[in-house]
Amino acid sequence: MTFRTARSEREGPTPTVELTPSERTPQEEIDDAYQQIRARLSAELLSTVQGCTPEKFERLVVDLLVRMGYGGSHRDAGQAIGRSGDGGIDGIIKEDRLGLDAIYIQAKRWADTNGVGRPEIQKFAGALQGHRARKGVFITTSYFTKEAHDFVKHLDNKIVLIDGAALARMMIDSGLGVTSVASYELKRLDTDYFEDDA
Repeated sequence: MTFRTARSEREGPTPTVELTPSERTPQEEIDDAYQQIRARLSAELLSTVQGCTPEKFERLVVDLLVRMGYGGSHRDAGQAIGRSGDGGIDGIIKEDRLGLDAIYIQAKRWADTNGVGRPEIQKFAGALQGHRARKGVFITTSYFTKEAHDFVKHLDNKIVLIDGAALARMMIDSGLGVTSVASYELKRLDTDYFEDDA
């Protein structure tokens, strides 16, 4: 955090005062520590996912989508994934418990240096059209190029891109592949309680 003091232009550049760790509030230090722990966990989680077998990665995708509320039951979702496997489609999952719409899935377990480009997305979009599908999710453990992001913006079909960073974030938020080791509840003074009843 940086504080700046008011000075006139004749006094030269405005000096900055850097807060030392001791000047930071305990909540600021806790917040920073939490973000550092989460960043390290994300990197460790993504590295582990990249080392999974194709079958394990397939189950991971199913587990994540079910935890996010898709696919109806886990049994239905598990049966859908891996059955199509042609034309750029890795699986199909229900959008909701009633199965009112289907979401087509493509998953790439790639190294984080191997980005997914427009050709892969274009192939997936063509597969969606071939199945007359309106919605798709493309999940990768790596990243999407700018051309890939630009391409999905102009499609009639809705394709959601989930890169490795987003995948790790969603897994942590849904509690998939991670376990809680500690929990801290921060409280503050409730001034409303102490206000005059009158």
